[in-house]
Amino acid sequence: MLPLQRFQDYIEQKQLFTNGNRILLAVSGGKDSVLMLHLFKAIGIDIGVAHCNFNLRADESQRDEHFVKTLAQSLNLPFYVTHFDTKKYAGENKISTQMAARVLRYNWFEEIRISHAYDFIALAHHQNDAVETVLINLVRGTGINGLHGILPKRDKLVRPLLFLNRGEINNLIDDNNIAFVEDSSNLSTNYTRNRLRIDVIPHLKAINPSLEETFNQNIKRFAEIEMFLRLQVNSIAREIISAKNDGVYIPLQKIKSLNPQKLLLFELLKPYNFIEHVVEEIINSLNKQSGIKFFSPSHQATIDRESLIISKIDFIKHQHKTIHLNDSEFELNDNYFKVTVSEDLKFEADKNKIFVDYKILQFPLILRHWQNGDKFIPMGMKGFKKISDFFIDEKVPLHLKVKTPILINGNGDVIWITGMRQDNRYKLTKATKKVAIFELKIK
Repeated sequence: MLPLQRFQDYIEQKQLFTNGNRILLAVSGGKDSVLMLHLFKAIGIDIGVAHCNFNLRADESQRDEHFVKTLAQSLNLPFYVTHFDTKKYAGENKISTQMAARVLRYNWFEEIRISHAYDFIALAHHQNDAVETVLINLVRGTGINGLHGILPKRDKLVRPLLFLNRGEINNLIDDNNIAFVEDSSNLSTNYTRNRLRIDVIPHLKAINPSLEETFNQNIKRFAEIEMFLRLQVNSIAREIISAKNDGVYIPLQKIKSLNPQKLLLFELLKPYNFIEHVVEEIINSLNKQSGIKFFSPSHQATIDRESLIISKIDFIKHQHKTIHLNDSEFELNDNYFKVTVSEDLKFEADKNKIFVDYKILQFPLILRHWQNGDKFIPMGMKGFKKISDFFIDEKVPLHLKVKTPILINGNGDVIWITGMRQDNRYKLTKATKKVAIFELKIK
């Protein structure tokens, strides 16, 4: 007999979904996913079956696909299948075959979920999978979030078999005479998870026969500790982090007073994808000169005079825009510009506008980011000044220096450090007949 009441109780307890939801089941053909399929069918939930053929096991992969398709048809369920060249994808993206399979299947599951109006994707992970995940995370190194194992629900993914362990699943398959297919790769110790399952966990179970239940309880405790830590970090973030147009600011003195410093700063910077050893480098550099930069895949952290400034990496340093004679508007990253030409020689004192003697412009103009060696004659001055020195004098944060567009004349002269200062050579004079007005509008 299937444990339908336990299954339904777990779904309700973890609030995985409601009776009115449509659920897409990821079914490989193995014991776990086939049992999950029969449980769902028995409680009358609206479901569909999705199967990935990774083409990694020759005839066995085709056998698995045929089995799952036949099973879905026998139960009168919608069936979706896809085929991947997994090894090619792994090679092109320089990742392991296992990681390639993971990326490919989750992306495809989500495509099917959206295109066929399913509410959630059900995966057949069980308690032993959670144990193995915690052990893998511990061996590789992990923060506290790696200790909660596999969550019952994350975004659109649900795992309704986490109330069962592998032994219980094996017994249910045997007792209910449920057909399945065996993946021969599960017996290979070439994979980390398999080595743990085959070589390590049996020794742990010899010490603690109730290993799965012990880990299940530990995982619950770790999840609660993680929740408590997240509440504390959110409270600290509200107190010390300031969001501004150009990034996120964290006062250096506040970072120095954090206790425990490394743990809390790591959690504060986690949304910006900074890894642990980079956080250590930031801490070790707090008392050094300003200007030191640190990078995550998505963000840049700059130690400025009084703050750690986090800004998104959303630009290319040498990106540029060509401005032609008849262009009336143009943009570079988040900076939008308008240009008008007039014979009305009026002038406004506005840092986001410049008024240029039109006759000395040489098209096409170039809008690009600051580069080492750039120099100009600031408005009101007679001699050249390096733009790098100008930035220092104006106390421009370092992370903004490389993001500030510079308007360049066709002859290579700097016309304008946008939003800051015009070059004195391009000001209006008594001889000016026509004026070009450049205006910066920040999106």
